[in-house]
Amino acid sequence: GVPLRRVNSRYVIATSTKIDIKAVDTAKVTNDLFKRAAGDKKAKGEKDFMGDKDKASAEKNAKKTVKSAKSKGPNGGKVSDERKNLQKTVDTAIIASLKKDSVGKQKVGYLKS
Repeated sequence: GVPLRRVNSRYVIATSTKIDIKAVDTAKVTNDLFKRAAGDKKAKGEKDFMGDKDKASAEKNAKKTVKSAKSKGPNGGKVSDERKNLQKTVDTAIIASLKKDSVGKQKVGYLKS
């Protein structure tokens, strides 16, 4: 299935294919679900702007790979159990509505491509 997340409209391909999602319970999918945890912000001053120690540490941190910097979020790159359960309920409801459709098999093949 498609993960529950906000997607930029540039990455969406608009089609005329429609799926009846009246049976899908979307009450738990709110804006709060997509908010990130607020991180601690440091107070910046003149010393922080061009200090030698900070400059050296910034250069040291800049050489890290993308993979090592990727999982430093509040969850450490892990998905919560609540989010997994919500994903499963939405997926099962959408799959059930596709199976009820008269051309559901064709839509499944179309959506997989």
